Amino acid sequence: MKAVIVTDQNAGTAGMTLGERPEPHASENDVVVRVRASGFTPGELTWPGTWTDRAGRDRTPSIPGHELAGVVDALGYGTTGLTVGQRVFGLADWTRDGTLAELVAVEARNLAPLPADIDFTTAASLPISGLTAWQGLFVHGRLQAGQSVLVHGAAGGVGSVVSQLAREHGAHVIGTGRTADRDAALSFGADEFLDLEVDHLDAAGQVDLVFDVIGGDIGARSAALVRPGGALVTIAAPPEVKPVDAAAVFFVVEADRAQLTELAARVRDGRLRTRIGAVHPLEEAVQAFNPASRPVGKTIITIR
Repeated sequence: MKAVIVTDQNAGTAGMTLGERPEPHASENDVVVRVRASGFTPGELTWPGTWTDRAGRDRTPSIPGHELAGVVDALGYGTTGLTVGQRVFGLADWTRDGTLAELVAVEARNLAPLPADIDFTTAASLPISGLTAWQGLFVHGRLQAGQSVLVHGAAGGVGSVVSQLAREHGAHVIGTGRTADRDAALSFGADEFLDLEVDHLDAAGQVDLVFDVIGGDIGARSAALVRPGGALVTIAAPPEVKPVDAAAVFFVVEADRAQLTELAARVRDGRLRTRIGAVHPLEEAVQAFNPASRPVGKTIITIR
């Protein structure tokens, strides 16, 4: 099968090629999915799981990409809940070959049925952004109606979904970003916008929840904005500065079929949309990892 392959961690994207790999086998409780669309995260070539398996052993050549939408091609022994020919979407394991390929083996529990009225491109843009937003807000942040949320990167792939889910839940949403991000952030549900190129971060005032995707100085200064009893939730790095009398949570997103199903329901009825940027065929995936300019929205790779 055709797949994007990486073999040398030191080479980074310069060592990425499109080549041939053996078709995957469905182990116990696995399914093999024929991939129709895949999403990736630009920084994943720095992740340990791209290069080693769960036991820490080298697993190169490896295939990057973890978000997928496609059709079940084969079932492993003991697999239940899905059938051959079924449309699915979800999140592949971090330490196994990924989704920038014609076929991928995935644990069945990491996938959810994909309704027929959601196209593969939209579905592939949803797992990481959607699950990260859901888990940060409701699992780790314990967001309640009537609370206030400061969403960093509110026009980005994760932040735009955070804003929509938070507003639907009855929260007041303050989005942050660059000057050029204002209109997009407001269109995705932010009630207010804080321009980090112009405004002082303190202008946000005290909030119940900070959702941080940036880290660094912005993440550190955000700790002082969290009310007692609130939470600073981040996916950037473990927070070095923690809020007073409030939670500080760093987390890595996990696959969850029930949450994927909730997200799909919101896409179907128009309550949720993702910000899709460039769409490329698999043959252009290597170039897509090295864009000439900063991407706007989620880059999706389609596979015939």
